[in-house]
This record gives sequence, C-alpha cells and structure tokens, in this order.
Amino acid sequence: MPVVTAQLDLRFETDAPAETAQTSLLEQQLRAFCEFGTGTRVIETRSASFSREDLVVPAYVNEFWTARQRQASSLHEVSYRACFKPQLPRFFIERLTAPGDRVYDPFMGRGTTVLEAALLGRVPCGCDINPLSRFLVQPRLHPPALEAIAHRLGGIPLDGDHPHPEDLLVFYHPHTLQQLCSLRAYLLGRQAAGSLDAVDEWIWMVALNRLTGHSNGFFSVYTLPPNQATSARAQRKINEKRNQTPPPRDVARLILKKSKQLLSDCDSRTRMRLAGIGPQARLLTQAASATPDMADDSVALVVTSPPFLDVVDYAADNWLRCWFIGVDPAGVPISIHKDLGQWQDNMTRVFRELKRVLRPGGHVAFEVGEVRGGLLKLEEAVLPCGVEAGLEPRLVLINDQEFTKTANCWGVDNNAKGTNTNRIVLFRKPGA
Repeated sequence: MPVVTAQLDLRFETDAPAETAQTSLLEQQLRAFCEFGTGTRVIETRSASFSREDLVVPAYVNEFWTARQRQASSLHEVSYRACFKPQLPRFFIERLTAPGDRVYDPFMGRGTTVLEAALLGRVPCGCDINPLSRFLVQPRLHPPALEAIAHRLGGIPLDGDHPHPEDLLVFYHPHTLQQLCSLRAYLLGRQAAGSLDAVDEWIWMVALNRLTGHSNGFFSVYTLPPNQATSARAQRKINEKRNQTPPPRDVARLILKKSKQLLSDCDSRTRMRLAGIGPQARLLTQAASATPDMADDSVALVVTSPPFLDVVDYAADNWLRCWFIGVDPAGVPISIHKDLGQWQDNMTRVFRELKRVLRPGGHVAFEVGEVRGGLLKLEEAVLPCGVEAGLEPRLVLINDQEFTKTANCWGVDNNAKGTNTNRIVLFRKPGA
C-alpha cells in the first residue's frame, strides 16, 4: 500500500456540522497545543481504502503527554508487555466524554484504559481474549485496605507441601517456590469453591506481578524485566553467565511491599469514586471481534491498542503467569499475524464490532505504531479497516517524544526495533 506523508497547512471549517463539532473542537485543541514547549506540526496522512479510493486525513504531531514517569495514579504500576501510558487514554477521555459515559477497551491487556476511565468517573468496560487480563484489572477497580491485605496474608499457609515443576527452580529458591506453590494452591482452591473475595483477587494480582524481575523486589533471581518471562532453558544460561543462584525471598513480605506502593495514591476520594464506578464495570474474556455481552450503541469512546502484527509473543511472555492462574497459554487463541493483509482482515472484523457497540457520534481512538524498524506505519494500514467497517476517519495524532524503552536494558535502541511513537487514528461513528 503506497503511503505519502507531506507537510500541509490545514484550515478549519468554521461551519462544521453539529455532529462533528466535538471532533472539530479536538482538532482546534491539538493545533493550539504547546504544553510541553513545542508547537504542533500538521501533516497529511494518505492511504487507500480496500476499494482503492484515496483516504486523506490530517495528522497532528507533538508531545501531547509527558514522557516523565509517575505522572499517573500508582494503581497503574503493574507491568505488562507493550502497554501504553495512562496519559494516552486520559487525553481522549477528558476531551471526548463526560462523567458517567461508558469507555471501552477491546484489547485491555493490563487495563490502562479501563482503570483510567474509572478514575475519571467514567463507566469502564474491557475485553481481552487472554484470561490473564481480567486477573490484572478487576482487583484494581476494587482495591482493599493495606491492613486487610496484611491480615489475609498472615492467615494463608505458605509452608504446604505442594507439587511443583522442577524447572522453576532455575528462577526460585526451593523455599520461595514452596511458598509460591502454596499460595497458588490456596487461590485456585478458593476460586474452585467460589469463595474468592476482593482481598484474595488483589493478592493474586500482585503475586502475578512479582513472579519474575531484575531486582530483589521480585520472587525470582535476576532475570528479564517483569513483563517478559524467559524460558527455563534461557534462564539457566542467564544464571550461568551471571554465576548466580536463586536467593530465598519472603513471598508475603514482597506482596505487602508492592501493595503498599500500588495503594500509595489511593486516598479516600479515589476509593469513593472507584466504589461508585467499580460495580458498573464490565470485563469480558472474549475475542474483540465478537462481544455479544456488549450492548448496541452503548459506548461513548473506545481507546485501545491491538497486537502489532507479530511484534510481541504474548504467550511466551506470559507462560509463567498463566501457570500461576492455572491456564494453559497454548490454549489461549491470541491473534498474532506476520502477514499485514491477515492483520487487516482481523482488525476490520474488530472495527465492525466496535461500530455496533459505539453510540452514534461516538469515537474510537486506535493506537498503533511504527514497526519493522520504522518501515511499516500501522496508522496507514488501519485507516482502510475502519472505513470498511463504516466508521469515519477524523484524524491521526502522533505523540512524538524521546523515551526510554524496556528494550534498552537489553541493548536494543529505541530507533532499532519495536515501536517508537504513539500513533492514534481517531474514527467516529456517523450519526447523532
């Protein structure tokens, strides 16, 4: 698909129809944006529909949210591969919705959009075909008190004799692995009995995020960052290279320590807001292209980021987390496409479903990126998908900033692999 990106001076239509007024206001705000010291560049993004008709939309380039850390609620600080910053959904939620509106993420991952929507007083909805996602999202919509977490941890028998996979000893000290298997058995038992509560779910979520990492705040010996679980075979090589053996870790202490950090911004006002919004949340474990539990015309805004072709192997990254929740990662049908055409076919099916659940005049902010060394810019590839589904392409927002990627820890430069900018294609459902 040929793509042309050129500098352009675009002028606003002052007599825009009423149904596009909200998007036009957003365009004016983007053009005038200079919060971080630079003005917005306006360029033209060209693509073609599947019927070969020209698609031309304005693209706004600037640093629209800060690259600095700790600019969002501490509740977000859960590791997950290829997740975006909370500032991204907040940017669109604040400008395109009102309190009480329904905000939806069909690829919710760690739940950044869902949680940010709830914190802003919007009704959060999320979907992910990976059952792990709900384990990471649900507890943070209902955060328990630190005292309740400590009390529960003190009552869980962590010294039981439970079977454990021998290959996990490359990650964990035998006593640590004993504690982890005891905790896993306790949680799976409570789940099977239907007696899990918010405190159990919180402990499960935090434990999932302490399984492996590269500091003494994790249960494991030094390994890959917490959003990527390497294989046992690869970990043996890491251990040999670093001449390391897994040290003993206190599982309950580390869970409590991480809980305290996650809850550090969770004041009484936040708890009251989540208590009011949380029960209205809807979290699904389904394919994004088939969500019959989502009502027609019910969503004001979608903010999401799909898998970027085959850039991330979610099953390989999350095999250890899946073990801890009793799920076989090989049985989770995550869509990973090497072929761009197949990826576009899948995204078109997703967009058709999004059009169904969007209310007339509602928006989709679809975050993609530049992949394959920057040679493939997925915003051009996704434009025809939304058009085919009957949505109107309104604009492209490119958040362009210098930032540090996790990959830098492993010798991968920001401009060499992966994605280097946030590229959001904004679509609108006709009507209203």
